[in-house]
Amino acid sequence: MIEPAELLHVLGGIARGRHLQQFGSTRAQLSVAARAGTINRVRQGVYALATTDPKVVAAAAHGGSLTCADALRAHGVWVLPSVDAIVHVWLGGSGRRHPHTPCECIPHHSPGTAGVGLAPVASALVHAYRCLDQEAFFAAYESAWNLRLLSAHDRKRIRRELPKSAHRLLDLARPDAESGLESILRLRLHLLGIHLDCQVVIEGVGRVDFVAARRVIIEVDGRLNHEGPEMRHKDLTRDAAASRLGFETLRFDYAMIMHDWDAVARAVIAAIARARGRADDVSHKRRSRKQMHAQIAHLGMHL
Repeated sequence: MIEPAELLHVLGGIARGRHLQQFGSTRAQLSVAARAGTINRVRQGVYALATTDPKVVAAAAHGGSLTCADALRAHGVWVLPSVDAIVHVWLGGSGRRHPHTPCECIPHHSPGTAGVGLAPVASALVHAYRCLDQEAFFAAYESAWNLRLLSAHDRKRIRRELPKSAHRLLDLARPDAESGLESILRLRLHLLGIHLDCQVVIEGVGRVDFVAARRVIIEVDGRLNHEGPEMRHKDLTRDAAASRLGFETLRFDYAMIMHDWDAVARAVIAAIARARGRADDVSHKRRSRKQMHAQIAHLGMHL
């Protein structure tokens, strides 16, 4: 016989009693385990391990599942760091609150039936739109899509449940953003009227995060993929190869994007101006050469 604590571990640390009973745990066994302290009784009919995330336990005590940013983070979705101690709870379409102490929970009602544990990614994103700023939501949405946590059905559902004012963000979103920093940078530059080509493969350089004005490479250096002397050397080698091909490379890290955005925007705008200036200069020289050849040909006809 599998002990209730072992079942809870397999089921994610929290479950309803009737779910545990489907796997063979009787009410008597659950009561014995709760009295022995191997599992905790959250409220009537809900049990958890002592090691279960306290926010998940609080959400279950409130009557639903943990949602919003905390649930997205638990699912592995990229979410901006937060010290928010408030518990966001999905209660389904018509779930009711269960009084508990202490309680500073924020309830979210949306279609569906809420269980205990974590709200599904699609539901958590709908709720996150209500609580996060737009760029934080956008980054989380692209991250979930990139991680293949959103099906086409999920994306349609999110569009249906969010207000029409959110559709411009959904239309801009792409499934190839590999970090939330990339999403935030692209959204901010889009609002400045700057178009970026994303995840571009340049022969002799490799794949780069963005290209602007056909000649400006923009790389977002997250800590995971750009730390250490070896990775730094690789980045410098790529930048040198790009320079030989006529590209200018700009690199921005988390601190610059999140805390010194004005410097980032000014650098991008200046680099694009230089790239367009070089393009105009090349075009002018080509036109001059064509005009010169035409003049020579014209003179030859009259000699």
